[in-house]
Amino acid sequence: MTREEKSLVIEELTAELANSANIYLTDISGLNAGTTSDLRRAAFKANVRMAVVKNTLLEKAMEASDKEFGDLPSVLKGNTSVMYSETGNAPAKLIKNFRKKSEKPLLKGAFIEEAVYIGDEQLDMLVDIKSKEELLGEIVGLLQSPAKNVISALKSGGGTIAGIIKTLSEKEG
Repeated sequence: MTREEKSLVIEELTAELANSANIYLTDISGLNAGTTSDLRRAAFKANVRMAVVKNTLLEKAMEASDKEFGDLPSVLKGNTSVMYSETGNAPAKLIKNFRKKSEKPLLKGAFIEEAVYIGDEQLDMLVDIKSKEELLGEIVGLLQSPAKNVISALKSGGGTIAGIIKTLSEKEG
C-alpha cells in the first residue's frame, strides 16, 4: 500500500468516525469465511456497518478525529473489525446473538455517544443501553399517563359537572 493510498484510507476512516456516534471495535479472528459471511449478513440486517481495518491506520484516524477516544486506541492489537451503528446497543445485541453459535466476535472496546467502554466484559451492559428514541418514548409515555387518567375520569363520570366533581372526589379519596 503506497503512502498516498494510506493517507486516503486514513481520511476515509476519519470521516467515518466523525459521522458515527456509535463505534464498536471487535476481534473476529479465527472465524472461517462462512461464519464471517453470516456475521456480515446479520450486521446488514441489524443496520450495522462492518469493516476490517488496519490498526495503525485506524489509530491515525482516531488521532485526526475531533472526538476524544480516551484509551480506545490501546485495544488496537491483533485483528480488528469496526462496527458503526446509528443505535448505541445494536452492535452489542448483534454480537451477543451471534455468540450463541460462535465464540467470536469479541468486544475490544466501544465509543458510544462520547463514552468509551473497554473490554468484552462490558458487552452485557452495552446491550442494555437504551437509544435516544427509546428514552424519549418512555418519557412521552410517562407524560401521557396522567393526562389519560384525567380524560378517562372525565369520561367515566359522564358529561355533567356533578358527575365530574364526584369522579374527581373519588379519585382523591
